[in-house]
Amino acid sequence: MVRGQYAEGNADGQRVVGYRNEPDVAHDSNTETFVALKLLIDNWRWAGVPFYLRTGKRLAMRATEIVIQFRRTPFVLFRNTAVRNLETNRLVIHIQPDEGISLSFGAKVPGSVMRLGLVNMDFDYATYFGAEHGTGYERLLRDCMAGDATLFQRSDMVEAGWNVIQPIIDVWRALPARGFPNYAAGSWDLSMPKNSSNATAARGAALARKMLTCTAPTHRTTRTK
Repeated sequence: MVRGQYAEGNADGQRVVGYRNEPDVAHDSNTETFVALKLLIDNWRWAGVPFYLRTGKRLAMRATEIVIQFRRTPFVLFRNTAVRNLETNRLVIHIQPDEGISLSFGAKVPGSVMRLGLVNMDFDYATYFGAEHGTGYERLLRDCMAGDATLFQRSDMVEAGWNVIQPIIDVWRALPARGFPNYAAGSWDLSMPKNSSNATAARGAALARKMLTCTAPTHRTTRTK
């Protein structure tokens, strides 16, 4: 698990202040604005499958998505060819701001030489159906008034989630962060601000980048405005 707090930086083409310089925020605040977790489920079905969760404020873009990264093959299938490393396939479920699904996979480039290229297949609701959904809160309020609980969590799901998160909160409360701020506003990860020399924050930034390799923004979300 890694936590962060944003420093000053550039967001949407404008210079913005760090979290501790925001109105009504203490100059020594230890409130985290970025959290990354690597979780494992201890049962036979999900043994060895990591779940990476990341959420944060003042990142490069507002985006919510689920990335399913398939396992890499244990060996190279095509011997004596230019194919040395096979890219893993990805299924990306885009939730916000543009709802849709993307699938990325490798395919042979036409020709006599064995070369693989990355194929991207995209689907989004606005393009296919010609209409955009309302905002998340609009839909939730409408479902609430209509008595439709499909998008709402049950109480036992909420309690199970808190059973996982509460121990982390307790540890962080007992051990306040010493390396804040540790990422620049407008960035995608815990990259250190250029003027920072904090060793603790540098180690946290390196760990965050290592943890989040498989959840970096995909080709589609990086160009969505």
